[in-house]
Amino acid sequence: MHLADLKHTRRTVRFDQSRLTIEDVVDIAQGRADAALSDDPAFRAMIARGADFLDRLLREDGTIYGVTTGYGDSCTVTVPPELVADLPHHLYTYHGCGLGEHFSPPQTRAIMAARLASLSKGYSGVSVALLEQIARLLDAGLLPLIPSEGSVGASGDLTPLSYLAAVLCGEREVWRDGVQVPAAQALQEAGIAPLRLRPKEGLAIMNGTAVMTALACLAYDRASYLSRLTTRITAMASFALDGNAHHFDEVLFSVKPHAGMQQVAAWLRSDLPTTQWERNGKRLQDRYSIRCAPHVIGVLSDALPFFRSAIENELNSANDNPIIDGEGERVLHGGHFYGGHIAFAMDGMKNAVANLADLLDRQMALLVDSRYNHGLPANLSGATGVRAAINHGLKALQISSSAWTAEALKLTMPASVFSRSTECHNQDKVSMGTIAARDCLRVLDLVEQVAAALLITVRQGVWLRLRHNPEAALHPQLAQMQEALAADIAAVEEDRRLDPELRVLLARIRQQEWELYA
Repeated sequence: MHLADLKHTRRTVRFDQSRLTIEDVVDIAQGRADAALSDDPAFRAMIARGADFLDRLLREDGTIYGVTTGYGDSCTVTVPPELVADLPHHLYTYHGCGLGEHFSPPQTRAIMAARLASLSKGYSGVSVALLEQIARLLDAGLLPLIPSEGSVGASGDLTPLSYLAAVLCGEREVWRDGVQVPAAQALQEAGIAPLRLRPKEGLAIMNGTAVMTALACLAYDRASYLSRLTTRITAMASFALDGNAHHFDEVLFSVKPHAGMQQVAAWLRSDLPTTQWERNGKRLQDRYSIRCAPHVIGVLSDALPFFRSAIENELNSANDNPIIDGEGERVLHGGHFYGGHIAFAMDGMKNAVANLADLLDRQMALLVDSRYNHGLPANLSGATGVRAAINHGLKALQISSSAWTAEALKLTMPASVFSRSTECHNQDKVSMGTIAARDCLRVLDLVEQVAAALLITVRQGVWLRLRHNPEAALHPQLAQMQEALAADIAAVEEDRRLDPELRVLLARIRQQEWELYA
């Protein structure tokens, strides 16, 4: 559905000095919310004070980094007064050197929202007109075409954000309804006048952490859902393997007080009542990928509150340089463009998320192996009779799952430790936060692919367990999940290609279509 068709169902996220959440950014990115700049007179007056203070400093011949000086190591270069107005144009122009795939429209909306949030704090010395222009482009669906590669995460996301600055001024290209259009043409057809940036506004737009923070918001949302989805898959895998539900006992978990891990165990208890489990010659202890699943998933669950705090603090910060204190009439030079907190959060998140893939891949290996799956057919093939000899079930799917898992694990090398000295050793210690965030999104892509493979696997495994043991009963929550999966995935009774179903499941995962636990 076109975004314009959803406007009557969307909420509005208001940008002022109030605190925004990850969900606010995600909803704007996904088209579930509109962005609106506050029309509160006190807020707008506060924004104007910073810009007015800078104007007064310029009239009084004040020296202001990035306004009357060059940028970075060139801060020792004095800009002649008659050229001050041209400096912002040069800043975004010479940073137009990004490469790689372009950020998607949802990612770009998130980036624009993150930058608008920071500038709305009132410490960047920008005009109300600049904030209005960002909100106007979001409302019109005109999204800068931003290359994903070229930022070291300090001095902020300079190169990618230069594409936002240029589009505000009617230069470069935009996405419009999924099609690339010259920005000048798109703005003209939308009735939007290009901006002429004021002296510090190029620096204010570009010298910040908006790209990495936006990507981190999107990553958090996906990781949180994956923690619940992996738990539900684990419950179905345990049932299919005829596992011991007592592994998730409440008293057992009360003696190791990690709250996130305890929550995962509680979710598993809600899916796997212990009243029906009898040993009857079965293993007393399941293998680790089932028995220790709360401990693996729980690492992510326990880390999520820290990730949220780090991401939302960055989202709600003024993170450019210099900081303009319009109220106290001070120019404060610092390094708030440094994305170390986001870098650490993204490096940690990709590690915890990749471990979910490893867990699921081990569960799949048990499910398809007749030596370990407690009486189910090899490769979970549903074929019977003479045709069983030529059918191979989920054999290749397990290979693909292993490949995706290996790639996810390979990407867990922390990006933040690969700081490079750049820009004549002015930027001699940088965060690599944007690379960490991009890595995390790629890991999430791969783990979601593994999860899609496991959804086919546990749907098949549960179906076979019920066929093998008709008196076994699914708890209502698992029965509902099995029914939902069966609507998308027919039981594999004869070999067939599975990629169409994998893509359907991936779409459902990314749209978070299943309600998973309270």
